[in-house]
Amino acid sequence: MFVPAHFSADDAEVRELLAGCGAADLVTSTPRGLVATFLPVLFDPSVGEHGALLAHVARNNDQWSEPAAGESLFIVHGPDAYVTPSWYASKREHGRVVPTWNYLTAHVYGRLVVHDDPAWVGSMVRRLTDHHEKRRAPSWSVDDAPPAFIDGQLRAIVGLELVITRIEAKAKMSQNRPEADREGVVEGYLAEGDTAMAEAVRDA
Repeated sequence: MFVPAHFSADDAEVRELLAGCGAADLVTSTPRGLVATFLPVLFDPSVGEHGALLAHVARNNDQWSEPAAGESLFIVHGPDAYVTPSWYASKREHGRVVPTWNYLTAHVYGRLVVHDDPAWVGSMVRRLTDHHEKRRAPSWSVDDAPPAFIDGQLRAIVGLELVITRIEAKAKMSQNRPEADREGVVEGYLAEGDTAMAEAVRDA
């Protein structure tokens, strides 16, 4: 990924992005070419030097059984949105402005480990479910479903673990614009109700 110095995401931003990630694109290089699947993920910082992303895939999806050549990649997406030049003070001053896109993303590389093991998969599914249900009321637990049904569901999936070797992250949030333009972008996002993007630009 091309990351100019002023768009480089720091370690804290990357950790926050991975911890809050709900799903990401898994890309592997296989004998039949590149294969990609969008998967729910869970970040486990306790694995190895850089942590791991845990996921599961349908057993019928042959991405898990195709040998991955070299590193595999999860593309993690943060907030993103269009930027209209109309928000810039510079537009009114000299007009030399163009549209762009603000975004936060991380390319997470690592060694892909397949877990065709009901115990590992069951534990991971419980952790993933608890992670997403913890702020819900009422919350749902795996134990709310009949055990035989859950056993059947677990047999239909395979666990995946990307042991992270390196991360390339980019936070493009109008850092290259004059302060008045940045203020205009924040106000523009707020006017559209996009508080997440407004805060991201303000904090960058």
